[in-house]
Amino acid sequence: MSTLWTYSLHGSSRRIGLKPFTILYFILSVALYLVALPLLIYLSFKHKYKESIPARFFLFKNPRFKSSEGIWFHVCSLGEARALKPILELLKDQDIKITTITHTGQALARRYDAEVRYLPYEMFLPFWVKKQRVLVVLEAEFWFMLFSILRAKGGRVILLNARISEKSVDKYLQFAWFYKKLLSNVEIIYAQSQADKNRFLALGAKNIEVIGNIKLAAEIKKTKEYKKPKDELIVAGSTHDGEEESVLKSFVEYKKQSDAKLAVVPRHPERFEAVYELMKRYAEKNSLTLSRFSKDKEFSTDMILVDAMGELNNIYAISNIAILGGAFRDDVGGHNPLEPAHFGCKIITGKHFFHQKELFKYVYHVQYVERDEIHRALMACRNLPPSMIEEKIDLKPVIDRIIKN
Repeated sequence: MSTLWTYSLHGSSRRIGLKPFTILYFILSVALYLVALPLLIYLSFKHKYKESIPARFFLFKNPRFKSSEGIWFHVCSLGEARALKPILELLKDQDIKITTITHTGQALARRYDAEVRYLPYEMFLPFWVKKQRVLVVLEAEFWFMLFSILRAKGGRVILLNARISEKSVDKYLQFAWFYKKLLSNVEIIYAQSQADKNRFLALGAKNIEVIGNIKLAAEIKKTKEYKKPKDELIVAGSTHDGEEESVLKSFVEYKKQSDAKLAVVPRHPERFEAVYELMKRYAEKNSLTLSRFSKDKEFSTDMILVDAMGELNNIYAISNIAILGGAFRDDVGGHNPLEPAHFGCKIITGKHFFHQKELFKYVYHVQYVERDEIHRALMACRNLPPSMIEEKIDLKPVIDRIIKN
């Protein structure tokens, strides 16, 4: 049984049918919002969240989409926004909308020919969402109100590149009754792997197809040409707090036995200053030279902080070894190995790559090590071939499903 919910926005009244559970969920989302309000106000003044939180939780400069009946993609952050590129290239004549969660995802999405917004907090969605022909949600962005409201308005919901990690599956299963309700709004699930399909089946999902990871379809290229240094270049890419120190310790030891340079590329730009201070301490203690990439765009010193966005592929292209961050901690899940592998880097990464497990299946000659084993892995690189990718993906069935009437 559905409840008719009438709401008014900009002088027009509309009615949508919502089930009692959806109404209850909405009420709970309002209560949670009120409890969290002081924290949200506080975080709004933090540099990292100064754009995303006001947009998502206060609708500041975050209006509804201008038109209806388009194709709406929802992604979380930078990696998912980047994965959209080959799909959007096949949908050039379509009316495209994109929502994101993070400011880095938003910045990349704005480069596409699309209407781009932040996804509002769930209690705003009944009043904010305009009907679109189809909503395509990437990876693990499971928002109950989003799916329910879009379906209530007559739109279709597709999950693309869908995954449930081995680490989080038990938490999902504890609330299987809830996810069964959520996934009942989904027309089809395109899963990354057979393991992901089995996990969705355990949650009560139906109509699941395994197509692999759509990131395999992305065109990987450099945007600038930098001069390759004469010495061996090691790049520590997409690093997180705590990982840089392990890399620096290993590099200092490796430097005693090899002419090498180290470029460090933190995952989050708000950490540039903290990482520079850390590198400065190691440079002074070990008589190494240090520079900031933003100042000279060269690799002439022993260590270089890459304090610029969008440069990682350009640096992979001239690097010998890539130490891929995000997997030396147990709470991040790793980062995309396709980019360093494409440019022939010898890849070293951690063992906690649970969010990227499907991609690593397609990349060969990777060393998976603990933090205190990075130096040993660097030494082993001398006798190992470059990493390589062996797989492709066909997006045509996905595109056909998206654009069907």
